[in-house]
Amino acid sequence: MMTLTQKERETLLLLFKDFTSLYNANSISKVLNISHVGAQKIFKRLLKENLVISKTIGKSIIYKPNFDDNYVSQLMAFLLADEANRFKRWKEEFKGLYRNDRIVMLFGSAIKDYAHARDIDMMIVMQDKDIKEVNRVLKKKEEILPKRIHAIKLTRQDLLENLKKKDKASVDIIKNAIILNGQDKYVEIIKNVTII
Repeated sequence: MMTLTQKERETLLLLFKDFTSLYNANSISKVLNISHVGAQKIFKRLLKENLVISKTIGKSIIYKPNFDDNYVSQLMAFLLADEANRFKRWKEEFKGLYRNDRIVMLFGSAIKDYAHARDIDMMIVMQDKDIKEVNRVLKKKEEILPKRIHAIKLTRQDLLENLKKKDKASVDIIKNAIILNGQDKYVEIIKNVTII
């Protein structure tokens, strides 16, 4: 098992979350604010470790996570969980929503600048039968939190269909969300819509 640098972690998360975009060394270097050569070195190392795959399109070599390797799925779930650890307050605040089969994600202004956010944006992926319980938990939270909770509730199938259709709102949420719970389930969904 290799140790990843911070920029390698950021590269993998970007490739994973922004699954509708095609990234090569040049385009990813601009997003991550690193040199083109630095991006090439990162991709070379990730390719060598079998964490990404590449494909030539025209004169460009694009990269995606290598989901043919089960280790990559586990690594992505770990990176998502590690990213969520930077938001411990929210992980603790919404733990009443966590169940093994649920995905709970936070997105929007509350994760960027909570002081100026008007509300707390969440997406909860669950089974239809859980709607009453989820609504009850959210209602209790709204009674004690100073900001209103704006929760999008949908089933795994609904999310999968939205992402397959490349629904702009859903894709934008996915690109920027922090996954508080259900990282492994989340990785399975994204694997099913990522193509190279």
